[in-house]
Amino acid sequence: MKPKILIVDDEPDICRALEFLLKGEDYAVSSAVSGEAAIEKLKTESFDVVLTDMKMGKVDGMTVLEKARGISLDTMVIMMTAFASVESAVEAMKRGAADYIVKPFLNEEIKLTIRKVIEQKKLITENIALKQQISQHIACKDFVANSESMLRIVETLEKVVPTKSNLLLLGESGTGKGLLAEVIHCNSPRRDKPFISINCSAIPEGLLESELFGYKKGAFTGAVSDKLGLITLAHHGTLFLDEIGDMPVNLQAKLLKVLETGEVYPLGDTRHKSVDLRIISATNTDIEDRMKNGRFREDLYWRLNVIEIKVPPLRERKDDMEMLAKHFAAKSAEEQKKQIKGIDKQALALLFEYSWPGNVRELGNVIERAVVLAEGNYITANELPDKIKSIISGKEPMETSSNLRAYLSGHEKGLLLKVYNAHNKSKEETAKTLGIDIATLYRKFKKYGIEE
Repeated sequence: MKPKILIVDDEPDICRALEFLLKGEDYAVSSAVSGEAAIEKLKTESFDVVLTDMKMGKVDGMTVLEKARGISLDTMVIMMTAFASVESAVEAMKRGAADYIVKPFLNEEIKLTIRKVIEQKKLITENIALKQQISQHIACKDFVANSESMLRIVETLEKVVPTKSNLLLLGESGTGKGLLAEVIHCNSPRRDKPFISINCSAIPEGLLESELFGYKKGAFTGAVSDKLGLITLAHHGTLFLDEIGDMPVNLQAKLLKVLETGEVYPLGDTRHKSVDLRIISATNTDIEDRMKNGRFREDLYWRLNVIEIKVPPLRERKDDMEMLAKHFAAKSAEEQKKQIKGIDKQALALLFEYSWPGNVRELGNVIERAVVLAEGNYITANELPDKIKSIISGKEPMETSSNLRAYLSGHEKGLLLKVYNAHNKSKEETAKTLGIDIATLYRKFKKYGIEE
């Protein structure tokens, strides 16, 4: 379909000349000899580009710009102006004009500007289509986001998913790093190939090595047949290494070799298998601190951390709270075959006040519990756990008092000092008792001005 262009100028000769010029470039061209006529055309027809003079009669080019953009944001507007009015044209661009041309102009200049703006419109359209495509895939993976920080992550994904680059996902436990890894895979060119996931902290070191690299028959007692490792099984696909920070150092060296050579050697085998895979890693630990302590290889870190995405905790993206809660409620209601229509205002208010140490995973569990217990059509405060209901009276339940992340932020400093002094000012014991890593403890000490 030919791009449609509307020429607006109160000099009929200019309209006719531009029509002739642009029709010769294979555009569908219309013209209007006043701002009023242009606005009437815009109400009934859609145009890819409006080329309008700045100074006209009662309705000037700025008004045409505002009306065109008001009717359709897809319409690109180019302003034509005399040299003395360039400042006005720049102001028009601030209001949404795509470009401007100074009179008198050359025909080639007009043609080049039109081509540039149409190409710009095409790129915008393709970008919108990509966002819609990604949103559809994200929806199928139950990825719910409304906060600015999470939407920025989605924007980053648009650039990342088509590539082969390895990614490192950082964030607290329960923030959705595993789900994000699946979203990246299912939107990538590898979507039809395997997505293999393993938690490096949940498997003993010896077993982790054989799981990742596989083994040859007879490699050790009990190896009665060949076994393909997960790295080999992920060939042409994606390998998700959850809690990579807990991988033993000797296995880190073997993984680094795979990344450097594209070859994996099963245990007990002298022959390699070639692999092409993308690795997405995740950790809730301070991996840079582990590098400083010699517990994580710096060369491996830079291989894994081509693209870094920090997933914020739920308490820092409360704009997602209501949408996530309603999503979990609808999902659980369907699974439980219950008629749950929503969450009442008091329950929602309590959800917003709670600090969510378990992040999105904890929210999902809380809502599932509430759906099971609900007797009416709405989740109420009565169905929420005591640790959340107690917020309304300003009391904290005893079982959360030893975990800093579960404690309300206003009480953090007092709890820090209390636990720190109770452990004879041992930072390691303080961090362990509070359920946080040592790097987080140092940051909070600095935040509250606590003497070290």
